[in-house]
Amino acid sequence: MIRKIVQIDEEACNGCGLCVPACAEGAIRIVDGKAVLSADNLCDGLGACLGDCPRNAIQIVEREADAFDEEAVDEHLRQIGCEPAPHAPLHAVSSQRHHAGGGCPGSRATVLDAPKTAGEPPAEAQPSRLRQWPVQLHLVPPAAPYFQEADLVIAADCVPFAYADFHRDFLDGRALVIGCPKLDDNRFYQEKLAELFRVSTIKSITVLRMEVPCCGGIVMAARQALAASGKEIPFREVTIGIQGTVK
Repeated sequence: MIRKIVQIDEEACNGCGLCVPACAEGAIRIVDGKAVLSADNLCDGLGACLGDCPRNAIQIVEREADAFDEEAVDEHLRQIGCEPAPHAPLHAVSSQRHHAGGGCPGSRATVLDAPKTAGEPPAEAQPSRLRQWPVQLHLVPPAAPYFQEADLVIAADCVPFAYADFHRDFLDGRALVIGCPKLDDNRFYQEKLAELFRVSTIKSITVLRMEVPCCGGIVMAARQALAASGKEIPFREVTIGIQGTVK
């Protein structure tokens, strides 16, 4: 059928990822540093993502495309760890998914109550516990020496910002990789971690995720990678709340 649908200009796109949380259907993801449409039937063609692109790399065009499929969207959102929006009549679905504050909880604007520290003496600076560089999962070499006989922390990249004592409680004496399952390709994470597990002598795995549903993707990638590696490694999952508490 001929219908309106998103088109992304790969040359203009700089991979900033701002369009990803703007799409309540999760139809856009970042692959090899560029935004791509995951599937035609996930895009409703309304263009809620257009205003979030600083490079004007996204536009709405009319072309041959599969029809927008609500059930496919709901299944896709579950696969990437997001809660599907409640169902509404067909004519109201898209507006319901895109209303302010709606969509995936992982990208919902929220003001947090920060603790009051005015008048308190400054705390003594704590040393960094980081043992290696780089830490981004895209960049680390799977056979790096710091992964040998290591206790590995796999952290969603929001965790160290939300949990104030991340270095002291989770990083001390451990190797680290970080990533964002919302903005990156979770299949890449799974393959990279599987290779890391196979070629290194990891002693234990701790996966740190945020409480928002979409962050569950990094746990899923780690579990699937461990299964694919054929190894048995002690595995722990820790959930951090957006207020900085361990859930």
